[in-house]
Amino acid sequence: MITFEHVSKRYPGGTNALLDINFHLEAGEMCFLTGHSGAGKSTLLRLILMLEKSSGGQVMVGGRNLSQTSQRLAPRVRQRIGMIFQDHKLLSDKTVFDNVSLPLMIAGMRYTEIKKRVRAALDKVGLLNKEKSWPLQLSGGEQQRVGIARAIVHMPPVLLADEPTGNLDPKLSEELFGLFGQLNEQGVTVLIASHDLNLIREMGQRVLVLSGGRLVDDIPAQHAGGDSF
Repeated sequence: MITFEHVSKRYPGGTNALLDINFHLEAGEMCFLTGHSGAGKSTLLRLILMLEKSSGGQVMVGGRNLSQTSQRLAPRVRQRIGMIFQDHKLLSDKTVFDNVSLPLMIAGMRYTEIKKRVRAALDKVGLLNKEKSWPLQLSGGEQQRVGIARAIVHMPPVLLADEPTGNLDPKLSEELFGLFGQLNEQGVTVLIASHDLNLIREMGQRVLVLSGGRLVDDIPAQHAGGDSF
């Protein structure tokens, strides 16, 4: 589903964000991406979303070579990818329902189908009773779950998350990781960038470790729950 072959990303001025990254995620796999601040986690996710172009190598998602894909086609690529940000990126002047419905409205879907999908997504994250609320009326954990509902409302086969628990307390973080696990059980390919090593160990999934822009470890799922990192 996601393949990086000798991928590098060099920014103007000579900064190397990623150096010769190689890995492959199978469809339906769940994986964590960890490493210290500045290790390259966010850059790697941005390459998958086509928010950045690699400087070398190939990024493949669902059989499509993103390194050779025109930016004109980026919206089509993103329709198959759900993205969850640490800061939610919710629109404060729109209700929960309207925030979650945005991807479907942009895609030109009919309102009857939008209504059905938005309510199904909100129900999945436990917020169906908040559809008429405003983002500022919600707790931080609820806002993050609205962000998840928006990311999954168009039923993408791939879900990315960039430090999704960075602003949450341990209990809410554990609930959020549990929700990611449920989505993965339904066949969604999940890649989560996180520095929460305790929760990552508890999940027992595959872990990719970045350091200085290099992939320094690839810990299989059956070992991720032990003392490998």
